[in-house]
Amino acid sequence: MKFQYLRRGMALTVAAMMSLPIMASDNVDQQMRQSLEAARNKQWDKIDQDAIEDHVLAGYIEYHRLRDRLPHADAAVVNEFIQRYADSPLSSWMRGVAEVSYGHGGRFDSLLAVSDGKPRGTVRQCYYYTALLDREPATAAQGGLDLWLTGRSQPDACDDLFATLRARGVIDGRAIWQRQMLAWENGEDSLARYLSRSLPSTWDGAQTAYERLQKNYAAITQIPVSLGPGGAGSAALFTAAMHNFTRADTEAALEAWRKVGPHLSLEAPQRHQIERDLAFYSMVREVGNNEGWVDDVLPRLADEDLLELRVRRALAQRNWNEVVHWVRAMPEEARQSAHWQYWLGRALAKQGDDQASRNAYAIAASQRDFFGFAAADRLQQPYNLNLERATFSEEFRRQVANWPAVKRAEALQRIDEPGLARSEWYGAVARASEKEAKALADYALSQGRYATLVQTTITAKQWDALDWRFPEAYRDSFLRWGETTGVDPYLLMGIARRESAFNNEAVSPVGARGLMQLMPGTAALVSRQIGSANPSLEGLFDPEVNIRLGSTYIRDMLKRYSGNRLAATAAYNAGPSRVDRWLRDSPDEFDLFVESIPFRETRNYVQAVLAYQVIFASLAKDGDTRGIAMLTKAERQGEYDASLMARN
Repeated sequence: MKFQYLRRGMALTVAAMMSLPIMASDNVDQQMRQSLEAARNKQWDKIDQDAIEDHVLAGYIEYHRLRDRLPHADAAVVNEFIQRYADSPLSSWMRGVAEVSYGHGGRFDSLLAVSDGKPRGTVRQCYYYTALLDREPATAAQGGLDLWLTGRSQPDACDDLFATLRARGVIDGRAIWQRQMLAWENGEDSLARYLSRSLPSTWDGAQTAYERLQKNYAAITQIPVSLGPGGAGSAALFTAAMHNFTRADTEAALEAWRKVGPHLSLEAPQRHQIERDLAFYSMVREVGNNEGWVDDVLPRLADEDLLELRVRRALAQRNWNEVVHWVRAMPEEARQSAHWQYWLGRALAKQGDDQASRNAYAIAASQRDFFGFAAADRLQQPYNLNLERATFSEEFRRQVANWPAVKRAEALQRIDEPGLARSEWYGAVARASEKEAKALADYALSQGRYATLVQTTITAKQWDALDWRFPEAYRDSFLRWGETTGVDPYLLMGIARRESAFNNEAVSPVGARGLMQLMPGTAALVSRQIGSANPSLEGLFDPEVNIRLGSTYIRDMLKRYSGNRLAATAAYNAGPSRVDRWLRDSPDEFDLFVESIPFRETRNYVQAVLAYQVIFASLAKDGDTRGIAMLTKAERQGEYDASLMARN
């Protein structure tokens, strides 16, 4: 018995000794958390520098100390910091704040000493070009003029730059006029009025024409085609006037353009933009009298978005000859996409050219998306996932865990700084080689950080790394609530992947929350329906709560639309009332229904969720797509009209 107590005491002692490093680490992290908060508040006396000196995040304290010394800190000190932390966002942050601080303080030699060329951001650029005014006047003039030519107000940091360039004649009457026209385009009336007061009297005729057009766009056919000194104001005025006229009355704008356009001296980009606007608004507003002109100008514009609109109009009209014509008119990259090869195949089949149709379907079926899978169904072949996998040894994984950026990101997570942790992580991904980026994705998966994993694959453009792009996040919860609600768990996972990329704390601009992006009102409604307490806003971040409510809501949408997932997922995204309305006036076939959805977001959403369901189901079979169907027979062959609604 005595020996048993001795062994127990020894075990407790060993356990206590093993816990000492963990406890010490926790204590140092706590000190770092407190020190970082103190540094942000410039409470330097509250920082125990010795206690955190060797901490992996010590550079964050140093960053705040050095920042507090600006603009008086020597540029050499700033550059030394930038170089020492070149593998951390601290480097670029320090360069940015130093440029702004030196610029604001008028220390332009120091600003240029820490700069590495044209910076990002308007404030930094204004200070940068101000610093170059006497050193590289030509560069400063061009950079300052680019900053000047915007239709919106610029920050105070630009004032000295603009004043100097005006005094030097770089910003002259023409530049003032161009900016005034840009302000008119942007609806910035106060800025336009301010600029008009700065124009020389030689621009009075152009100003009179502008004031006339403000009252009546149709007067564009009656004003002189040469305005301002030497006609220098014509292009800007007519470009701005057509911009506004096209949005106000597209049919009348085209009529006017056909009269004045041939007589105007415009640069190719200006003419292109005017005609692109006219074509775009003519199609989206379905201006019948403009159709002939639009068809004439589309090949010359060669704009992918416009040609997509034209193909979709041909599909709505079931004009298969036009579908073939306009798909073939698309730029090569767009034309070869699964989306348009699928529709080319459909149109060629309608024309009776079966071999050409199958060739188009084959190109589409080689790709991994909704229309690629739909094309594979037409060819009655398995889906092509184009799956790539990478494996790493445990030894290499341990090395990754010790990479400085990874250690900093982990430490920032421990001290509850998720925003800084993300900056460290994605900065590391952006700098990484292909192998290093894959190793970082593998590490994120090993830590169960699914949202980080998905975003890592996006940052690194790892499009075929499906195991990482579509991880089995929260799998048990999806399986449980899928079984409870009778909804395919892979459909639930597809919705969550599209909605939040598995970020359980995601909040949309309109307030949708959590994995399945539930609106609080919808969550409250579903909670009452199932007899559950209404979750708080924070409660919607709980994966279990969110998946339960989201799976119940999509179940209700499936019941509403007779089990049809295309309609149900559209309703999940856009709301059932809209889908009800679309079904009352929609094409009969599934692919035409999807293409006819008027909201691009919802159209893409439906395609993504159904394709994601296939991917999740296939990965559950180790990437084998045999026996997996994107659509049921009823979904493929059923009619997409009001009869689909179980409740009318």
